[in-house]
Amino acid sequence: MANFIPVDEFDLIIFGATGDLAMRKLMPALYHRVRDGQVTGDSRIIGASRGALSRDDYLATVETALRDHLREDDFQDEEWHKLRDRIDYVQCDAFAPEAWDGLVNILNQSGNRVRVAYLATAPGLFGPIAKGMSQNALVTESSRIVLEKPLGHDYESAYAINEQVGECFAENQIYRIDHYLGKETVQNLLALRFANSLFEPLWRRGSIDHVQITVAEDLGVGGRIEFYDKVGALRDMVQNHILQLVCLVAMESPSSLHHDAVRNEKIKVLQALRPISADSLRTTTVRGQYTAGAIRSETVPGYMEELGGSASATETFVALKLEIDNWRWSNVPFYIRTGKRLKAKHSEIVVQFQEVPHSIFPEQTFNVQPNRLIMRLQPDEGVKLSLMAKEPGPGGFDLRPVALDLSFEETFGIRYPDAYERLLMEVLRGNPALFMRRDEVEAAWQWADSIIEGWSSTKQKVESYVAGSWGPSGASLLLDRDGRAWLPET
Repeated sequence: MANFIPVDEFDLIIFGATGDLAMRKLMPALYHRVRDGQVTGDSRIIGASRGALSRDDYLATVETALRDHLREDDFQDEEWHKLRDRIDYVQCDAFAPEAWDGLVNILNQSGNRVRVAYLATAPGLFGPIAKGMSQNALVTESSRIVLEKPLGHDYESAYAINEQVGECFAENQIYRIDHYLGKETVQNLLALRFANSLFEPLWRRGSIDHVQITVAEDLGVGGRIEFYDKVGALRDMVQNHILQLVCLVAMESPSSLHHDAVRNEKIKVLQALRPISADSLRTTTVRGQYTAGAIRSETVPGYMEELGGSASATETFVALKLEIDNWRWSNVPFYIRTGKRLKAKHSEIVVQFQEVPHSIFPEQTFNVQPNRLIMRLQPDEGVKLSLMAKEPGPGGFDLRPVALDLSFEETFGIRYPDAYERLLMEVLRGNPALFMRRDEVEAAWQWADSIIEGWSSTKQKVESYVAGSWGPSGASLLLDRDGRAWLPET
């Protein structure tokens, strides 16, 4: 049974406190951490936004959000009252730091406790908010600032944000969040690789045939469509979430779990990623956009219909073939794909090992499958190892794949914290290991920018795919050229 270790007293200021992220993710996460006893003493949660709300108005909004986003049997009045008593609200405008008196007065009551500014806002506000905190003497040695994704829309904008925030906060005070790094399966990647001697000799070329990473969503763009149409799947998912997964799968063993030891190994992977040039785009990248279709028997509109009928070349799906130019991964491709309105919400990492070099079961040739290690990120987090075994019985020697299946929730018998719950607690503890360092963010953008520029210069078309499918046909052809296929499609 996991123990929930309390954190020291803190002030958590949520900028953008009335927005979707705050209401859908942050407040439910804080509700669970308060309920489980991790929030102690006189810790306070301060909502800050431009709206002229009273504290009671804000509390009513938070309560409604919790009732909407928590499971029905999860919301309890007694636990809500514990959280409610810690919440305050203040009106604050990022572009008018001289009008921050309300926030200054609240924070000056607390002394030198841990102070976290969580920026659940558009990235264009990151610099002004950091500047406002600095100008109002709200940045102390125990202050931290959390930057949500997306951190800019390309290398230059990310660099500018890093510079602006870096003028007000030291690098060790800046926490660039990627919620995938808080998922239980992603955490277990480190344990799986570096706490088990079984895998290390096999975790390389010569044993692994290829790696697949799928992050599929059955939902459309929804209320984010105006934002999303300027971004697309590559910027929204690949540059951050998926590249972080690639790093954790591919990195060398760090010397320790110290945050810089881990992040030093991740940056080496990003630096070893082979650039995808304009010459290789058509054989290594696929862009797609969903059209009307059906998901679980429900008819859903196409992307351009959701956009109001406007034409758009924004990709809602992307598949890539990645190569890592180092000794461990030479000639071992990493295939990645992500998209909206796919057949199911389904995210996993598949490490496929090479086929047996010689089969002694000639009559079973078509049944013998390569071993696969499958790490499920959603919908149910866990790890599965696929092995070949003989079917019981007195008849012939029939083989079939069987799975050693570990479901974290079933095995350990507890509700595992949401990624945001874990990440919030790590910020409050001052542990940046699960967050991206500046050089990681900028290296990822530099690699992604070359693809975006290549798509623009070559005018690579966006393929259509029907909502409820697994994406455009080009994604299958990407692997078919190499004699492989996406696995598994469940």
